[in-house]
Amino acid sequence: MLAGKVAIVTGAASGIGRASAQLFAEQGARVLAVDLPDKGLVDAHREFDSIVELEHDITAPDAPDKIVDAAVATWGRLDILFNNAGVSGRANAVDMPDAHWQRILDVNVTAQFRLAKAAIPYLREAGSGRIINTASVMAEGTDFGLAAYCASKAGVAGLTRTLALEEGRYGITANYIEPGAIATGMTTAMTDDPAIADVWARKSPLKRLGQPIDIARGALFLASELAGFVTGHGLRVDGGLMLRV
Repeated sequence: MLAGKVAIVTGAASGIGRASAQLFAEQGARVLAVDLPDKGLVDAHREFDSIVELEHDITAPDAPDKIVDAAVATWGRLDILFNNAGVSGRANAVDMPDAHWQRILDVNVTAQFRLAKAAIPYLREAGSGRIINTASVMAEGTDFGLAAYCASKAGVAGLTRTLALEEGRYGITANYIEPGAIATGMTTAMTDDPAIADVWARKSPLKRLGQPIDIARGALFLASELAGFVTGHGLRVDGGLMLRV
């Protein structure tokens, strides 16, 4: 499905990013996998010759140019940007330190914007570029203590729709994924407690938690030619979690 394509995947050391980088590679893409140092990035993809790892903080001032330049210098082009890296955290708004708010917005929205901005010239050259951003079902919902997280994910949705509008004339599609309750490192507190995990599993009509590969398959669809006429769309991959909210 992705033969000859070059992709960047952030947050690629574990969870959704790891599953997506490997699925893209299995489908023929050459992938630049990006994550923070000391996250086990190299070990995560050691068996894949078509995945090159880059350890870097996506919020660093030089991150957009360094990441995009690494992909283009290695393979001469860029077709797919999957902005997947993200962080969470809970604090009621009245008690929330400014640093908590700013960190979540920096990682979840600002870094996506900056990396997309750097990638767009090369995606235009590709003629059928793809931008995929990870949002959340919390782009549409909320919960106690999630002011920063929900604001950031709603921001991802708004950013992505605007990119779709602005870049469609160049053949670029831009879409976002809304994961539900997925068993990843970010949700360890939920999934490590069998009782809590069971509660979330029962909220889904499918009666299970989502796995990283479930989101990776959604990203593969959006990255492929199958989604060539899909843009500005939020793809909810939540096992039906939000049907009863």
